[in-house]
Amino acid sequence: MRVVLRSVMCALSLAAVVSAAAQAEDATVTYKSLTPDVALEAARAALQQCRTDGYQISVVVVDRFGETQVLLRDRYTGLPANDTAKRKAWTAVGFRSDTTQLAASIKNGTLDARLADLPGVAMLGGGLKIETADTLLGGIGVSGAPGGDKDEKCARAGIDAIRDKLDF
Repeated sequence: MRVVLRSVMCALSLAAVVSAAAQAEDATVTYKSLTPDVALEAARAALQQCRTDGYQISVVVVDRFGETQVLLRDRYTGLPANDTAKRKAWTAVGFRSDTTQLAASIKNGTLDARLADLPGVAMLGGGLKIETADTLLGGIGVSGAPGGDKDEKCARAGIDAIRDKLDF
């Protein structure tokens, strides 16, 4: 009888531990994020691309929550470039879309133009989401080149520089 009682007690204890572990799993979230070193590598590659193209820019990499991980500003970058680059990166993350596509959607009426007036939003080319396997990791924004298409080219170079580290 004692052996049966011990077996039942062990089974109940094991069930309680498994149940507690399952409840803890339901109460937490696991996510992937860029390391500071990888974010810096992307920003440096974007800055270098714009330098090669003859532009002084600011580049910002934000994490998946829109918080700045890296800000690099070239020597002669214009005053609004830091803030604009951050807002482009933040917008790409917040809307889970590249800012050139968002700007086009506003222009063609697919998106409400009032979205561009939200605080922290920049519906200008040059902001790209950083993702892999449908997992959002962050965003990169570039500002200072003469046009959003040129900013975007530099941002894309930043992502391309880290692509091999992102694919999982």
